[in-house]
Amino acid sequence: MSIPSSARFTRIWDLPTRLFHWLLVVLIALLYATGEYGLLDMTWHFWFGYATLALLIFRVLWGFLGSQTSRFTGFVRGPRAVVAYVRASYTNAAHVAIGHNPLGGWSVIALLLCVIAQSVSGLFASDEIEADGPLVARVSNATVRLMTRVHHWNQNILLLLIALHVGAIVFYLVVKHDNLVVPMFTGRKPVSEDASIRFASTWLALAMLLVSIAAVYALVVYAG
Repeated sequence: MSIPSSARFTRIWDLPTRLFHWLLVVLIALLYATGEYGLLDMTWHFWFGYATLALLIFRVLWGFLGSQTSRFTGFVRGPRAVVAYVRASYTNAAHVAIGHNPLGGWSVIALLLCVIAQSVSGLFASDEIEADGPLVARVSNATVRLMTRVHHWNQNILLLLIALHVGAIVFYLVVKHDNLVVPMFTGRKPVSEDASIRFASTWLALAMLLVSIAAVYALVVYAG
């Protein structure tokens, strides 16, 4: 599926969404490196986890109050829309989505939920040697064991979802000639439709980020 000659570059992703995306990529890589390979002291693993949790809180808030293409209502579609999109993908009826397509929208939700589960379970997880999550002392031993198992099992699910996500990006680039990576850097994408997208204020994003950081800080203080 080639880009129509009439297509023009249109701004579809705001700066807060793009920064969130790439910061999350970096943080997940650092969390994996510190947790699995001991790249740095485990104290760094916790700090990277706090930063990830703050980002996730921000993204949830931004998903309700942010720009049009970043809102959950802007890209989460029902099963009928997903099936229709998949069917259209095998015909000439398929088109370049302005934001997330119906299938991609659900993959975003799956990734967000998985990273949230990983971050929250890490707060209560323990290796029973030297690394305890900040809220281990606040719950029962049974809860700690459960959350530790969730933290380990969910890591494999997250790695699988990331692999599927990267595979989908490669598929869209090679087969459909739709580059999904560059727009997440530049914010712009060639679309043939006359898109009129509503963008939220960057100041609103900053306020939400500060609220998110304050919430995680309060959690750390409570844990101490």
